[in-house]
Amino acid sequence: MAKSLPPLTWFRAFEAAARHLSFTAAAEEIGLTQSAVSQQIKALETRLGVALFLRKARGLALTDDGRKLLPQVGNALDSLTAATESFDTGPSRNLLTIAASVSVAQWLIAPLLRDFTSAHPGLRLRFLSAIWPDDFNTTLADVEIRFGSEKQVGAEAQPLRPNGLFALKSPELTGDLMHLPLIEAVGTSDGWRTWAEAAGMAPLTPGIFVDSYGMALHLAAQGNGVALVSELLARHALETGQVVRAHPATIPGAEGYFIATTSASPIAATFRDWLLSHLAEGR
Repeated sequence: MAKSLPPLTWFRAFEAAARHLSFTAAAEEIGLTQSAVSQQIKALETRLGVALFLRKARGLALTDDGRKLLPQVGNALDSLTAATESFDTGPSRNLLTIAASVSVAQWLIAPLLRDFTSAHPGLRLRFLSAIWPDDFNTTLADVEIRFGSEKQVGAEAQPLRPNGLFALKSPELTGDLMHLPLIEAVGTSDGWRTWAEAAGMAPLTPGIFVDSYGMALHLAAQGNGVALVSELLARHALETGQVVRAHPATIPGAEGYFIATTSASPIAATFRDWLLSHLAEGR
């Protein structure tokens, strides 16, 4: 049986670090932390069984194995880039490309989108699913809605408000919060333990784990338990009665959603301003 290849992200981290001879510069280029780049390269070295870099006090230097691998990885990444460019959607005129998670597209943008498209007839929209920083690095979108801390998303991104976390459930789900199934989105700094402490309650232990607030919200709306969800995503679900608050306590989120325009397209700025205006009116 053929041995599986290392993840593509490991090769991307190696190639960027080899060009810059710096984990920090590589991290800035591909949208990861310096620690993540270092860990991915270490994993690649472990997988290949060789050292690719000499770690020196004043920076990095490629080993002989690293110099041997670099051109092969660079050529492979160039080939992949050329291959994906052939799948472009066509002329970019009147096309606005928006990169966001499925959660944001489903729970935040979709309920409001008709207002925007009605005001801009003839505009074509393209939505790309992206969650992690390196996803956004490859989307080439005009507008990006990212999730993370203010430091992670970049200085050019503007926060989307509100940014609290509260407990939601289906209106048909009865019972005390302490005895209902709890749903938690992983990959965030705050969870049920933090929320319970802020609410002055005994520690709470979730029993259902998901990888996004959107999935947590969907499960809660279907009566599967109580979800700790971002206020931003839950606004439409609350307004339409799909969910209700299971407790009055709200805590500020350590991470949140941010919007950024990555092109000079006037329509990208128009979409950003339109969304920010809608959210401000909602508050």
